Amino acid sequence: MVLLHVLHRLAGKFAWRLAVAHLNHGLRGSESDEDERFVQRAAAALNLLCVAETIDVARIQQTSKASLEMAARVARHEFLARTAKRIGMTTVALAHQADDQVELFFLRLLRGAGGEGLGGMKWSSPSPGDARVRLIRPLLDLERVEVEAFARAEKIPYRDDSSNANTDILRNRVRVELLPRLRARFQPALNKTTLRAMEIIGAEADFVARAAAAWLGAGAEQGIPFQTLHPAVQRQVIQSQLHALGTEVSFELIERLRQSADQPQTIAPGVRLSRDEVGRLTLERTEALDFSRAELPVEIVPPAGRLDWDGMRLGWQVMAGTRGMPLPKFQAGSEFFDLDKVGGAICVRHWRPGDRFQPIGMPKPVKLQDLLTNLKVPAAKRRRLLVAATSAGELFWVEGLRISERFKLDKRTNRWLKWYWSRVG
Repeated sequence: MVLLHVLHRLAGKFAWRLAVAHLNHGLRGSESDEDERFVQRAAAALNLLCVAETIDVARIQQTSKASLEMAARVARHEFLARTAKRIGMTTVALAHQADDQVELFFLRLLRGAGGEGLGGMKWSSPSPGDARVRLIRPLLDLERVEVEAFARAEKIPYRDDSSNANTDILRNRVRVELLPRLRARFQPALNKTTLRAMEIIGAEADFVARAAAAWLGAGAEQGIPFQTLHPAVQRQVIQSQLHALGTEVSFELIERLRQSADQPQTIAPGVRLSRDEVGRLTLERTEALDFSRAELPVEIVPPAGRLDWDGMRLGWQVMAGTRGMPLPKFQAGSEFFDLDKVGGAICVRHWRPGDRFQPIGMPKPVKLQDLLTNLKVPAAKRRRLLVAATSAGELFWVEGLRISERFKLDKRTNRWLKWYWSRVG
């Protein structure tokens, strides 16, 4: 209400055309409806057009899988941008103030945001609902106590949103619990120091963004190698390209792309991203490949056995080992294991998401997918690879990889398992 009254007083001097837009989120029942009527009466008292709309944010949230707060934010910005265009306006004024900035800083800090996010809201920025509509925040430099004092002095009526006291919402917990404790125990001038830090971080993030944009615009063509860029600029170059591709952005994905050229990163079934040596990202859509759930229980019966399964001929031979017996020489298509470690009941199957494997010489198990990716095994070929697991589910053999450290022969081995295989056809 303070923002509305201030803009109304200045409208005549600057020849502004004003209108009021209010979105009823439908989350607080009669309280939400009374808020809407309150706004409509305030607009009528100032002889201004008021556009009000009601939307079921809870239903949108269930459909979108986003948080309730995010669903409400998206719906609100889309409504404001749509309304502005419909009534022939290009600017939307919002009443965010300095305390909102401080809350936003800590909220984003807790979520692991980078410099752009920690820089906070800008006085002016494009609308997330439509970049052709401009958002402005005229009260952004004022603290909440100043705005409330002005409202009391000018007798401007306003309403409090009761949901602001709901500490199930992270933003409210930051406002109600975290910030008062920080002010009381650590920094009484928290607003001042936080806003100063946001100004510094925002300016530095803007500089990095400009450097990345310059490299994307001409630097790459001028032969400036990606690997010579500062890591902060590298990250921004990748992030900018991810946004342009409409891809979800995460720090982990950015780092994988930044540190590894020509190594495709699967971001969704049938969707892969890769960065070339120059620094450009490529989005590749491939046929989605499902993991096979087929498996075959096998009983290792001495002295030998053989079977054919899923295009593979498998066989085994049980051999008595003696201490001091020389280790067998490597033979393509065969491996030797300690049978007593493997056990007599095994399972042959295709590899699955979550499988872990410890190749001989490695100190601990790692994700099998990471091993195959590092070895540049194509995704289609990975789905065909067979593995063998113990009755406890531990992999001791993966087609094409070294044997498992846990099941290798050693001086205490009493029974050797010779395991061999070949593709049929």
